[in-house]
Amino acid sequence: MTVSAELDTAALDRMYQQYEVEQFYYAEAALLDSHSYDQWIELFTEDIHYFMPIRRTMSRRELHKEFTKPGQMAFFDDDIQVLRARVRKLATGTAWAEDPPSRTRHIITNVRISETAGSEMTVHSAFMLYRTRLKSEEDTWIGSRIDTLRRVDGDLKIANRTILLEQTLLLSRNLSNFF
Repeated sequence: MTVSAELDTAALDRMYQQYEVEQFYYAEAALLDSHSYDQWIELFTEDIHYFMPIRRTMSRRELHKEFTKPGQMAFFDDDIQVLRARVRKLATGTAWAEDPPSRTRHIITNVRISETAGSEMTVHSAFMLYRTRLKSEEDTWIGSRIDTLRRVDGDLKIANRTILLEQTLLLSRNLSNFF
């Protein structure tokens, strides 16, 4: 095999991996928007850490303190048991914040694989989550996610998700949706 053929194979492998990750995220968004939470929860590993820190406005010299850390206050600091409990509660129809259910649209973009090590890869993406509920409730959240994706039995699974909102003040009445 020539050097250029090896380079072409490596480039094709990277392109396929990028395609596979993007398709994974698009499928995840479709599950969330169709309220298929039982299928969505299957996209996570048993050791998932689903974390959405609180963002604070800080001076330039203190930007390292902009987001809270694990163990500090957070919007979400969930493991698989908490995520499953949230999904179960939505299924009961007794979750007041989701009865009637929200209509959502998850937009995922700027997907970048930044690191690959063994069966895991670190993936950065940007998102917009639009939600409308009842007659006049509208919410939009914009931010980025840093995920650790792990290949388990040939399938991609989310082993870690950190959700970084652009907003420092949330005007929505609740945070009953998944990001």
